[in-house]
Amino acid sequence: MVIRRGLRSVFVTLALYAVSALTVSYFLFHAQHGARGLEARGAVRESLRELEAELATLTLERKSWEQRLALVRDDNVDRDLLDESARAMLARTHKNDVVIMGR
Repeated sequence: MVIRRGLRSVFVTLALYAVSALTVSYFLFHAQHGARGLEARGAVRESLRELEAELATLTLERKSWEQRLALVRDDNVDRDLLDESARAMLARTHKNDVVIMGR
């Protein structure tokens, strides 16, 4: 009886350790490989770098457009830009313009 009680105590203790080890292993595995794990974090950081680069490019493009738009505002119209835009929209040329025809 005493030996059985001692064996049961050892087996229960081992079973609790095994269950604890399996639970910890489960959470560690998902912390590394899960949808919000360490590997996914790297992919999110790479995506963030790409989006930040795209944002920088678009910011520069927007500043360029804002500068061009400032030249055509009502209070100070840049005549060269206005002439260029009108010629492009109307597909017209000035009599002194040299036109080079491509293929």
